Amino acid sequence: MQINNDGVSSLLSQVQEKQNSLFEKLASGKRVNNALDDASAQQIIDRLTSEVEGNRQAINNVYDGISVAQVAEGGLGSINDDVNRIRELTLQSGNGVLSAGDRRAIQSEITQLQENITQTIEQTNFAGTPLLSENGTLDFQSGSSAGQSISINTQDIASQLGDVLAIDITSGTSVNDALEAADAAIETVGGARGDLGATQNRFESAARTLTQANVNTAEARSRIQDLDFAQAASERASNDVLSQASISVQAQANQREGQVLSLLS
Repeated sequence: MQINNDGVSSLLSQVQEKQNSLFEKLASGKRVNNALDDASAQQIIDRLTSEVEGNRQAINNVYDGISVAQVAEGGLGSINDDVNRIRELTLQSGNGVLSAGDRRAIQSEITQLQENITQTIEQTNFAGTPLLSENGTLDFQSGSSAGQSISINTQDIASQLGDVLAIDITSGTSVNDALEAADAAIETVGGARGDLGATQNRFESAARTLTQANVNTAEARSRIQDLDFAQAASERASNDVLSQASISVQAQANQREGQVLSLLS
């Protein structure tokens, strides 16, 4: 039998190349590490990876949106409590047996509550962005594709609560006017809280949808990219046998080539 040394060297090179590829796959745990392994699969993996990373960032955006809505709603809740207390004090001031000193004491507490409201409006912000002192819109990208966003509307609450912030039962504000101002303030704050609640529900729904979509996308990528370790281990064992056989054949070829050269010389 004639042994072709070039053919054996080529076979050994192919075996070694496959061996290196198997080592890389076993080390990384991936069936496809680059386009050389599977060009079409790599293209799909890249697209799915982009979607996974995009969804992950969108989820972060959505949770920031939830936090913003919660901070704004918390501020409005505090304002609502203060306005309700102002209303209660206004009703108390309508008691005809109260003295001027009693009314001044009631007004002192009303003034403190008004200052609390103003302070709450000024201090309710998220990462330096005011939420209750300016009219505007905050947009949050809530998906990995264009056109997927959820907005939070910010309001200048102070300008809408001017009447309740001006209540002074010791200087001419009637009980009726004060009650009307308090009721209007409660309605304004309640409406703003309702809007934030609805927006927060949208964010939470988006978070659930994005999380499930990301799980599904990651699983799809895994099915294409991840290595079947049992199969890879079997291929490596088979390749090891082939490698040893190729080395043995090449050794025989080298030995016969040496014998031929010896005869010729």
